Amino acid sequence: MILSGHEIQERLGSDIRISPFQEDCLNPNSYNLTLHNELLVYEEVVLDAKQPNRFRRIVIPEEGIILSPGQIYLGRTMEYTETRNLVPMIEGRSSVARLGLFVHCASGFGDVGFCGHWTIEMFAVQPVRIYAGLRICQIFFHEITGDIREYCSEKYQHNHDVQPSLLYKEHGFVREYEQLELNFGSLAASCTETRSISDNSQDDLSKTAVTV
Repeated sequence: MILSGHEIQERLGSDIRISPFQEDCLNPNSYNLTLHNELLVYEEVVLDAKQPNRFRRIVIPEEGIILSPGQIYLGRTMEYTETRNLVPMIEGRSSVARLGLFVHCASGFGDVGFCGHWTIEMFAVQPVRIYAGLRICQIFFHEITGDIREYCSEKYQHNHDVQPSLLYKEHGFVREYEQLELNFGSLAASCTETRSISDNSQDDLSKTAVTV
C-alpha cells in the first residue's frame, strides 16, 4: 500500500524525515525532491564494473546547464531523507520526462532504513537545459510486512554527496590495467579544429567555383 500525501505529512518526525520540507512539494501520494547544484560525470572511454572509474564535478550555474545526449549525469537531491518501517521509492516526474530527460529509471527501489541524500541518474534523449533547485523527481513510500532488517550498507548509507557507482566493492579486487581517460577538453578542441578545417575547405570550394 502506498502512503497518501496526508499520511506522509502525518509520519514526519517518526517513520519519515525530509529535510528541508516544503508543504508545496507534497503531492497526493508523493513528495517532490529538488536537484542540488552539483553534477558528476565519468571521464572514462569505457566504464568498468569491477574497478573505480574516474569522474569530474560540474557546478550548475545560475543560467542552468545543457545536458547532452549519450552521457550519464549523476546528481543528488537537496533534501536529506530518513525512512523507518517503510520502503522509500524514487521516480521521475512526468513533466520532466516530457522534455526527454529520464531520471532514476533503473534504481528507484529504496531500502527500509535508508538515510541520506539520494544520488539520481539522468540521461537526456536530446539537449535539455536544467537548473539547480529544479523539482527533478518524487519520493513515495510503501508499507512493508514481515520482520524488518534495516539497510546498513557501507556503500551508500548516510551519504551527503553525489556518489558514483561503488559496484566494484562487491567484487573485492581492482583490474590491473589502466583505464583510458576521456579528455573532454581535448575532444572539444578536436571537434573545433575539425569544424574549422571543414569550413576552410568549403570556402576553398566556393572560391574555385567562382573562378571557374
